[in-house]
Amino acid sequence: MSRPWHCWPLVGFDLESTGVDPQVDRIVTAAVLRVGPQRWKSREDNASRWLAVDRFGWIADPGVEIPEGAAAVHGITTERARTMGRPAARVVREVGIALAEHVAEGTPIVAMNAPYDFTMLDRELERHGYRPLAVQAGREPVVVDPLVLDRQVDRYRRGKRTLTALCGHYGVRLDGAHEAAADALAAVRVAYEIAERHPALGGASLADLHAAQVVWAGEQADGLRQYLVRQGRDASGVHGHWPLIPRQEVAS
Repeated sequence: MSRPWHCWPLVGFDLESTGVDPQVDRIVTAAVLRVGPQRWKSREDNASRWLAVDRFGWIADPGVEIPEGAAAVHGITTERARTMGRPAARVVREVGIALAEHVAEGTPIVAMNAPYDFTMLDRELERHGYRPLAVQAGREPVVVDPLVLDRQVDRYRRGKRTLTALCGHYGVRLDGAHEAAADALAAVRVAYEIAERHPALGGASLADLHAAQVVWAGEQADGLRQYLVRQGRDASGVHGHWPLIPRQEVAS
């Protein structure tokens, strides 16, 4: 019997940016980590269970001012980006190439709140004249999203569902929140823990798991939309696209 998907190498992907709108904001830092499971005798050693095998990280000069609020989150100011960062077009190109190589191999891409990162990368590739990720890779990515999985297996748990909150809930170490490489690795660790605790997910094929997340993300968005409407709040920004908001949505 072959090992389940979460016991094979996974790729963690994370972006930090100039803001919270993936369709218009810009990449500031990025990480693409290919990580492999380490074999430990004790479950208490989970904090070191996953270690980076191949690690790629970038700081970009996004070409626009980085708002103070965004800089306070990830620590990269406009001045620091201009001093330490590389041209945005070059960084976007390299991130796309690095991720496309893993997608082409069929390695699962783990991304917390995947539509944010995949949509932002897609819009940046378009902005700088590069081909979409799936075109570069020759296939669509297989994605694992800890946020969608957690919402599905524990629908009624109260409290936040940020990466930091999920790390606390699943007993996963987060070495530096909102640092792209640290967040990418933590997302992989959380995905592993969810798969371990829920055999139906851990034992699913990657194709079935990806397809299920498309459905679950839509259902979760519908639930949020209905909740906001009941509260008399604006639900127009809620979408159910996963793992990527289509480009035509921008023009509609």
